[in-house]
Amino acid sequence: MSNEVTGLKRVATLCILRNKDKFLLLKRLKEPNKDMYVPVGGKLDPFENPDDAVVREVMEETGIHITSKQFCGMLTETSPVNYNWISYVSDIEYVEAPYCNEGDLEWISADELESIPTPLTDLYIYDYVAKGKLFAFNALYDSALNLTGLWEQYDGTKIK
Repeated sequence: MSNEVTGLKRVATLCILRNKDKFLLLKRLKEPNKDMYVPVGGKLDPFENPDDAVVREVMEETGIHITSKQFCGMLTETSPVNYNWISYVSDIEYVEAPYCNEGDLEWISADELESIPTPLTDLYIYDYVAKGKLFAFNALYDSALNLTGLWEQYDGTKIK
C-alpha cells in the first residue's frame, strides 16, 4: 500500500462533541466516509494551530462555539485520503442538532455507536476517549479504503 500513496498529507482536526453519554455526529454527504457518522472537523488553514482550527471548524459546521476542549490523540493514516487527524473532545450543553451543509448532525448515544455506519478507527477512538486514554494510532488502508491494520504507535500494540 505505501508505494501507492503519493504527495504530502494535510493535518486536520476532529472534535468529538459530547453531552453525557451522547455524541453530536455528522452523517456525511460526500466522500470520504459518505453516509457514515463522524465527528465534526476539518483541515487546518495555513499557519493555523490545531487548537484554533478545531474551534473554527466546530463553529463552521455546527454554529457551536466550544469554550473548552481536550486533546485526546492523533490518527495517522496510510491511505489514499490526504489527511492525518489531531483529535479533541469537548463536553457541551445539549442543543437541538443544528443545520450543517456537510451532512446531517444527529445525537447518537454511546451504546448506539457500534450499530451505526462509522469508520472503524472512530470506534477505537471513542473507546479510548471513554476510558480517558490518550491515543496515537497508525492506520493502514488498502486502495478501496478498507482498514487492513491499526496499531498504537507508542507501545506498538496491534489493535486490528
